Amino acid sequence: MKLLIVLLVILFGVWLWRSRRVPPPSKPRPPKDPETKGAAEMVRCAVCGLHLPQTDAQVTPRGVYCSVEHRQQIER
Repeated sequence: MKLLIVLLVILFGVWLWRSRRVPPPSKPRPPKDPETKGAAEMVRCAVCGLHLPQTDAQVTPRGVYCSVEHRQQIER
């Protein structure tokens, strides 16, 4: 019985010592390149209000459209 109590006290001491230790500093993450973020600038269609990437949009001086049909509908 004494051995069990001594073992529990030792285990509790080790647990207490490990829980209060300062963790080692982690390695800093390298900064991401703006090209690899994956985020594209979003624009809104003037006809239906759909948000889409600017690279997929039909951009004209009169506005931004999600398809050729919507561009033709406004610019007739």
